[in-house]
Amino acid sequence: MRRKMEATKAKGLLQTLVIVGALAHAVCAGQASQAQTQFPAGQWVFAEPNTAEANPESDDSDSKRPPVEDRRDRIFYPGDTERPKPLLRKLALNIVLDEKDIFTSPFHVNRHNALEWLVPIAITGGLIVGDRRIANILENSRGQVSWGGRISNIGASYTLIPIVASSYVYGAWRDNPKGREIGVLGTETLLDSLIVVEVLKEVFRRDRPDNKYPGDFWAGGSSFPSGHAMESWSIASLLDHEFKHKRIVGITAYTLAGIVSAARIAARKHFASDVVAGGTMGWFIGRHVYDTHMSHLAHTHASLIPMIVPEADPVQRKYGAALVLNLSAGR
Repeated sequence: MRRKMEATKAKGLLQTLVIVGALAHAVCAGQASQAQTQFPAGQWVFAEPNTAEANPESDDSDSKRPPVEDRRDRIFYPGDTERPKPLLRKLALNIVLDEKDIFTSPFHVNRHNALEWLVPIAITGGLIVGDRRIANILENSRGQVSWGGRISNIGASYTLIPIVASSYVYGAWRDNPKGREIGVLGTETLLDSLIVVEVLKEVFRRDRPDNKYPGDFWAGGSSFPSGHAMESWSIASLLDHEFKHKRIVGITAYTLAGIVSAARIAARKHFASDVVAGGTMGWFIGRHVYDTHMSHLAHTHASLIPMIVPEADPVQRKYGAALVLNLSAGR
């Protein structure tokens, strides 16, 4: 009977590692397919489908290409503040497309991205083996557990969601495109992470360190992966990419995410593998959301990136597109 249980756990562990690697790489595979969809022939997602017709100087090969319809990004952040209803509708659509990319990513593995799968699998697998030993190294006193729980609340969804939502409110109030952008993309990032982590918790059902069967998978718990780690690292990743030329922002965000992750271990709510897996997936989710919304004028560092912006004049019945170079953005 014992041998049978060990065989079952070994099989479950193998499944765990495969899925962890898949979801840690979730966004890389999605980005490869998005690159072909979003940026054909130098066009960005805001270019109208009839851009080739509006530009008579384009060559025949460009005009013969079928129009590309990217349904993901229809939120034109720098323009003006959108009303809540259309904004929420577009946000919901983006989240659905994000989740499709994430959960279908195992079908896109190839020899070019195999290493990006193997590294997370190896690290997570090694930590799973040593989780109990790592947890027992700590003092695990009442004070440690209490303080760990309090500090880790920084990375809770009920803390992060109001913060990023207030960024949009500030951007709308002060007419700040970057504030609106971070508010929208931050909300999308957190909701993506919440969906992923809740699905995975139901799949693995690992008992927490303070449960009856600590570390056991499919024991009815909710330890793997860490939601606090995934959410805090996803926001840190998004902020780091948004403020590439202000390294202090990324350093601060990653430091806080690391503190939250360590605090979850100290609070005996997660094992080391839980927070590493959650943090890794969160980082990729944050980068994915940023990369799939690169077509905004709000980025002050996008100085020489050509942008195709739709133009319409109903009075004179003129429609077309303009090629914009934001030469002053990098100043």
